[in-house]
Amino acid sequence: MISLISVPVFISATDRGDARYEVHLNQSGINSIDIPKETITAEPGASLNIRFLNRGAPIHITISSSNAGMFTDFFHENMYVLDESLLTIPIRKGCPEGIFDLEAISGYGGLKAQIPVHVLNPPVTKPQEAYPLQPVAHGRPHLLMILMGIALIVYCAWLYTDIEILNIAAFIILIVGALYTWYRQQ
Repeated sequence: MISLISVPVFISATDRGDARYEVHLNQSGINSIDIPKETITAEPGASLNIRFLNRGAPIHITISSSNAGMFTDFFHENMYVLDESLLTIPIRKGCPEGIFDLEAISGYGGLKAQIPVHVLNPPVTKPQEAYPLQPVAHGRPHLLMILMGIALIVYCAWLYTDIEILNIAAFIILIVGALYTWYRQQ
């Protein structure tokens, strides 16, 4: 039965483009599928490009994934590969790290290969620390330290003389120093 309805698909099988991963078809035998030796990785929000290179007669392959629902909208793609074709699989933004499998079938179900794809978030680099861990001395005492010293002297004088105004003055000096320091911050 021929379908007259076309459905837009996010997956594209084109004959051009640059891919990091290559799958060789018909290289080690008729209808063979040779998957890459390295781990296939993808990042959330990016596209996974897999180039299918045919080394023999034109071949019909089917690429599907039944466990990729949380990483991509890709489910199924039929490809007829003359020389080479590029399969682009968009990975969803904000998806978690994990693994899904692409299943490649050739020879009308005669040969099957499973391609694991690892979805990894890019490593987060910490920005350089802008402030030193220890305060840097500038050669003169901070106004808060000076006012604390004066308040300590006034408070000690109150302890020895029992003049109540010295206790109140020491408290006011401390409050003025703290407020000055608080509102002077950048």
